[in-house]
Amino acid sequence: MNNNFNDILNLSSKLTLKKSINAAKVWRSFNVSKKSKSVYHPGSPISISIEPTTSCNLRCPECPSGLRSFSRPTGMLQNELFKKVIDELEKTLVYLTFYFQGEPYLHPNFLELVNYASKKGIYTATSTNAHYLNPENAEKTVSSGLDRLIISIDGTTQETYQSYRVGGKLDKVIEGTRNILEARKKSKRKKPHVIFQFLVVKPNEHQIEEVEQLGKKLGVDEVVFKTAQIYDYENGSELIPTIDKYSRYQLQENGKYGIKNKLLDHCWKMWQSCVITWDGKVVPCCFDKDAHFVMGDLNKQSFHEIWNSEPYHKFRAQLLGSRSEIEMCKNCTEGTKIFA
Repeated sequence: MNNNFNDILNLSSKLTLKKSINAAKVWRSFNVSKKSKSVYHPGSPISISIEPTTSCNLRCPECPSGLRSFSRPTGMLQNELFKKVIDELEKTLVYLTFYFQGEPYLHPNFLELVNYASKKGIYTATSTNAHYLNPENAEKTVSSGLDRLIISIDGTTQETYQSYRVGGKLDKVIEGTRNILEARKKSKRKKPHVIFQFLVVKPNEHQIEEVEQLGKKLGVDEVVFKTAQIYDYENGSELIPTIDKYSRYQLQENGKYGIKNKLLDHCWKMWQSCVITWDGKVVPCCFDKDAHFVMGDLNKQSFHEIWNSEPYHKFRAQLLGSRSEIEMCKNCTEGTKIFA
């Protein structure tokens, strides 16, 4: 476990000279902008997230897909739209996440899209609840060239697991994990890098050690723990962990809960990445789940027209000036990760 060397080596292999120059340019422009409080942004995104679908088989309580609470349209990513984006970005894009909302494996052509990006030399990753990783899909996943597979497993017993993954079956997750690991072994390949992701909430925090043991027993490459975003956190929530390390929130003197981290007036994500919804809308980051901050429409514009547009420029400028006034940023504890 935590055997990341092969994964790091694989990611490094995607770096061409042009991609490396672009990444350096983006990093420099971010730091110049941060210090000067003025937007300077040459270069293209290093990583993007693209949404295969908003559909999901589960009903998780803090997820718009699970709650069926979207105000934006729901649907499936079209192949041609996807290929248009990849063809435009392939020379500079390093990392592609096939996930925003929904369960990716519900998209009928999901693994074909993965294969298309993989053949372009882009590192590909996705996140799944693993309910559709039957032996056939597991073999297709390995063959697609997918580099990283994050499997959500938020409990080590059915009772605990279903308290958050409402409608889910833990045995299906374990079966799907075994299928993907067996398919990878059978093919004699080292990827995808398989990760157990454990979203720590109060109902499952007592099983942190148990999920590490389960991951080791099954043979996954890594077990990671993720803090949960709670939408209505100010008055507390039954989901906020009691273990401070795994909570984004803390009780304040006024009796209300607040975000622990200070909200700084800069965000690396705004310079190096973005999110594309299934219907081609470009939004700044994964916190904009309902696509309130649409920067442009890929059905009408090229990606770079949107990336370098006046609305995007103004959004970045507003963020540098007062990030706390941007609604989607108020519940954000991220912004420093190199890849989304």
